[in-house]
Amino acid sequence: MEMRALQVFLSVADTLNFSRSSEVLHMSVSAVSRTVQRLEDEVGQTLLERNKRSVSLTREGMSFREYARQAIADWHQVKRQLARDHALAGEISLFCSVTASYRVLSPVLEAFRVTHPAVEIMLHTGDQADGISRVLEGRDDFAVSSLPEQLPDRLSFLPLRKSPVKLCIPRADCAVRAQFTGSNPSFAEFDWSAVPFIIPERGVTNDMVNQWFLAQGFRPQIYAQVAGHEAIVAMVSLGLGVGIAPELVVAASGMVDRVEFVDAAVPLPEISIGLGCLTQRLSNPLVKSLWDVAEQTYRAAV
Repeated sequence: MEMRALQVFLSVADTLNFSRSSEVLHMSVSAVSRTVQRLEDEVGQTLLERNKRSVSLTREGMSFREYARQAIADWHQVKRQLARDHALAGEISLFCSVTASYRVLSPVLEAFRVTHPAVEIMLHTGDQADGISRVLEGRDDFAVSSLPEQLPDRLSFLPLRKSPVKLCIPRADCAVRAQFTGSNPSFAEFDWSAVPFIIPERGVTNDMVNQWFLAQGFRPQIYAQVAGHEAIVAMVSLGLGVGIAPELVVAASGMVDRVEFVDAAVPLPEISIGLGCLTQRLSNPLVKSLWDVAEQTYRAAV
């Protein structure tokens, strides 16, 4: 039974979504499906129930998931024991948004591969609002996340960079843009209550936005609450509303020429973006090594 097949199965068991796993694993959806099917044929049991709307683990699939996790852990332990030198070897699991993977994490991983080439990186992507909870649940060693207002006691956070949070409007002529014609949103008298907002549905930025609404003293008109900052920028570019998202995400979205930043009388604060990790996991040499490389990489950039 191949380790790669077990890793593919675990990814699908985690996401319950073949398309999402194909993106994370850099495989086609059909290749992911075939791998799971071959594994089911080898085991002789149906591990995943799938239909057009959903994917779920069978009872056998739940049992096999525990076996797969242990088998992969044992395999990496054997590889470490058989290593001919004392170089670090094993696997580190990271979770981040797509934007963070190349705007925040990329220089860290480039430096880490040079110093620890035998360590394998398992990268999972998704809504950054899920990062802290995934680390607390032990599903990932690290998450690239915004610093929450109240950091959980069990969590350590390494700040890497900061980004202002911006209000952005469509550049194209539309009903939303027309609301700003002939008026200055930076004036205290500007009527924000008539503006349709597109905001994050949860996470640090959602909390910040709600506090900003409260400070402005108006009841917002929410057009949509969406998962992931990238989707906010896309919806703004289509003229659907005024978005609130980190400047870093807007700049990396590929749609920066289709949106425009505006200021408000009460500015939005900036967010601190960094690595979150369970404090007790930092006693693990693999985990601590990535933490140290990240700290050194960004310290050198300052």
